[in-house]
Amino acid sequence: MDLTTRYLGLTLPHPFMPGASPMVDDLDLVRRLEDAGAAAIVMHSLFEEQITREEVGTIRQMEIVSGSYPEALTYFPEPEAFLLGPEKYLDQVRHLKQAVRIPVIASLNGATPGGWVTFATRIAEAGADALELNLYDLGAHDGEPGFSLERRFLEIVRSVKAAVRIPVAVKLSPFFSSLGSFASELDGLSVDGLVLFNRFYQPDIDPETLDVTPVLRLSTHDELLLRLRWLAMLSGRVKASLAVTGGVHDARDAIKAIMAGADAVQMVSALLLRGPKALAEVRADVTRFLEEHEYKSLAQMKGSMSLLSCPDPAAYERANYARVLQSYKLTEPAAI
Repeated sequence: MDLTTRYLGLTLPHPFMPGASPMVDDLDLVRRLEDAGAAAIVMHSLFEEQITREEVGTIRQMEIVSGSYPEALTYFPEPEAFLLGPEKYLDQVRHLKQAVRIPVIASLNGATPGGWVTFATRIAEAGADALELNLYDLGAHDGEPGFSLERRFLEIVRSVKAAVRIPVAVKLSPFFSSLGSFASELDGLSVDGLVLFNRFYQPDIDPETLDVTPVLRLSTHDELLLRLRWLAMLSGRVKASLAVTGGVHDARDAIKAIMAGADAVQMVSALLLRGPKALAEVRADVTRFLEEHEYKSLAQMKGSMSLLSCPDPAAYERANYARVLQSYKLTEPAAI
């Protein structure tokens, strides 16, 4: 069965790859992922705060986005919170390129133009096959309207695209006032791919100690639904490749994402739970599905349930909202 796909201008034997995670810090694990059939390796992000620390020596000397408060600097992670500093990150790109034969996709995470361009160039020079820009900003700056945040993001992407020759993907969150319009603007900058979606990790509150505590929860199947909707909405409407990340745990999830229009399927939680074999299992099960349903190739299935192709486009749009609400039937509570 032909599972070939094109992602970020790269021809891959299939769409399945580990998404951004600390797994790439362990070369033995990366080799096991390649042995399990990973089509590419996606590195975790190098954070803007790390680049700034290296360039000016301390985070408190960085140029702060207008409207921020100095007190907010206490929320930046300390250096020891990062496993790989900027120079070690570049070294890891080189080590990965030597350790595996599959493409290596590096990642940068930030919210201001800052050192993005310079470091994007250094990552390309280190040998990365592509770069994922992780646009991570909660929009919490008082007085910064949504359009200003989007302009800042677009300037980052424009600058990086002009500085490097390797393919550039943009990893998005779903929290834009008009995601479809913003995706089209990114497409107008000739980005090579869009990755849907970033998972904002939500802090919790300990009412006893009055501490704000970080919480890491692995994804579930349910998180895929939002991604399916936007994959289907964007497929065929943008030139950029589409990747899904978040909520893919088995072949059924992967098949849904590909039918919605995904060119690449990134997996993290499933691999953390079950190891590299989970990727091999998904690939084998998707192949079996295609053969049983008499598809000639994965390309034949891709996008078949997108908004442009599916038999019921209203299912993705406003009409589905009323339909779902009206379909719910109240039941009497069980007698005690």
